[in-house]
Amino acid sequence: MKVVPTRADRLLPLPENVVSMSVARRSWNAFSLDVISAHCAGRVAHHLCYESHTRLSALLEEVGSPCEPRVRPDKPCTLPYVPRHLYFVPAGMDIYGFSADMRFVKDAILTLDLQAIERRFQQSLPNELCGVPRLRFTDDRVWTLIKLLADVVDDEDPSTQLYGDGLTAAIIATLMKSPRKPADGITRLAPWQLKRVTEYINAHLSQRIELGTLATLVGLSQSHFSHAFRASTGVAPYRWQLEARIRQAKRLLLETRGRLDQVAEATGFADAVHFGRTFRRLTGIPPAAWRRARHSAPG
Repeated sequence: MKVVPTRADRLLPLPENVVSMSVARRSWNAFSLDVISAHCAGRVAHHLCYESHTRLSALLEEVGSPCEPRVRPDKPCTLPYVPRHLYFVPAGMDIYGFSADMRFVKDAILTLDLQAIERRFQQSLPNELCGVPRLRFTDDRVWTLIKLLADVVDDEDPSTQLYGDGLTAAIIATLMKSPRKPADGITRLAPWQLKRVTEYINAHLSQRIELGTLATLVGLSQSHFSHAFRASTGVAPYRWQLEARIRQAKRLLLETRGRLDQVAEATGFADAVHFGRTFRRLTGIPPAAWRRARHSAPG
């Protein structure tokens, strides 16, 4: 695979409000992975690079306003926000990133050598896989596989090579499977319904929210609403609220010196122990360690 300049190389000098950017890179067979971490201080808008290659990107972490992939820098994405989103774009297509107020973002860019992949799998890739862009889509299986790959990008253990080869094979195999069809009668929420519900959740992050309240907001039964919300976002309503609370906790950890019990109280957790256990379950790292790692990062 031809060596591709990293995003950090391409964007020097760094765009406005991007304080620092670091990239870790590793290659596995027909894939090259860049894990990019950036500290920011406000509105961020810039080219996401790698346009000469087909690529699959996973948003691993965001602290601040939601990240938004755009096909043009001045044209907002029409697809609703979903956490842990992915995008897939063919070579030759430009993608831009935007956030109204970002503090920290970490994403993984997997560039694909399509010819090498076809030789490896001994079959042609369907056009709907490699030739059709997909922005802001969710697939927990693909996201998790990319996250596992990103976790070992700097691991020098020899067995990591075979481990990564297995993960990249699983990513392609998962992408090639036919999308799972929703059950009969289950539809997605309309954009205005999803916007109304998520705005309500974000406005009441630390409070108890009844499922019936959310369903009533958009005129649906609780059962219909639950299925439609999951079909629209990839997660259940309770999971959306929980992940939004953790995102808010990350912002407090990054921007304030508040104690863990203070952060826990501000985000609706019973105590620091419950907060720490939940934070670690969702992120894989205790909140104190997460804060130290972000504060010790360059920039």
